[in-house]
Amino acid sequence: MSQNESEYGLSPDKKTGQIEPPPVTYRPRQPKAYNPPIGLIGAGGISEFHLKAYKAMGLNVVAIANRTLEKAEKRRNEFYPDADVTTDYKELLRRDDIEVVDVTPHPDARVAIVADALEAGKHVLSQKPFAEKLEDGQRLVDLAAEKGLKLAVNQNGRWAPHFAYMRNAIADGIIGKVVSVNFSLQWDQTWIAGIPAFESIKHMVLADFAIHWFDITHTFMRGHRPQSVYAAARAFEGQLYRPPALAGAIINYESAQVTMSFNAHTTLGEEDTTTVVGTKGTLRSTGPGLNDQPRMQLFLNEGRAVVDLDGCWFDSGFIGTMGELLCAIEEKREPDNSAADVMQSLALCFHALKSADEGKVVSLA
Repeated sequence: MSQNESEYGLSPDKKTGQIEPPPVTYRPRQPKAYNPPIGLIGAGGISEFHLKAYKAMGLNVVAIANRTLEKAEKRRNEFYPDADVTTDYKELLRRDDIEVVDVTPHPDARVAIVADALEAGKHVLSQKPFAEKLEDGQRLVDLAAEKGLKLAVNQNGRWAPHFAYMRNAIADGIIGKVVSVNFSLQWDQTWIAGIPAFESIKHMVLADFAIHWFDITHTFMRGHRPQSVYAAARAFEGQLYRPPALAGAIINYESAQVTMSFNAHTTLGEEDTTTVVGTKGTLRSTGPGLNDQPRMQLFLNEGRAVVDLDGCWFDSGFIGTMGELLCAIEEKREPDNSAADVMQSLALCFHALKSADEGKVVSLA
């Protein structure tokens, strides 16, 4: 047996020495001086994280609207005691002092609210997923452009520290051209059992949850054109909620591939791993949960770097989305999380849903 044959399957020696991580800007930004009156529409569960972030940022939330007054009052008392509350969001939109509106209700109600906010001359941060139909999303994008307003989407995963470091390291060319991305997530989402808003979502994992991963895929793969997607979703006997808890997707590009594997019913041993392999290096982050990934690894020809990260998804993410919108307004540019940009993430997600429903590869070319 030749030497090469005897070493089959073994990698050649690589430099494994520790190196300092290259500088990468990944922390969320805040505007230098722009701090307008903000109105919040929707005081449901997710609004707690929005308002917690805005309070930490020193933002000026002056009004909260919700169909159930008690919910609006609860959020006001928790975070902004001086804010006005109302059950009529159009009353909030009629206020001349409010320049920016955060719209958090579920997608079936959100499109009309976002349209009303734009018609009222407000800049808007919309909750995700942005729309349930691409034509609805495009209509809102066009309306914002017509009105000269900024319309951003709360794709807060872009500012999760590990994702933010990765996407900016990729943009800086640190690992060269991306050739593969692998997402592997096992987490416990059994808390949705019995909650109609989630139990009624046919593809709860692929549509409501994985929209973050389709969006991150879009940001990682800028400059690559997606060609096809194959997705599948399965329920298993004994799972505690109706929608399939198991799902996966493969997105093919001309010279790259992205894979996603999800188990939303992992009651023991949760883990979340993201690996991005490029032509010049590899990025990897692993943690016991989405909100607990304080460090990641970077592998380059020079050696291995351990990157200590500041923040966590639910803090940095919600600061990042609103912060980017306010910076964009202040700097007179489009936000990184603009609805027009997020439409490309939605297209990936919706084609994946089509594939899961039809059981076949769907072309994206």
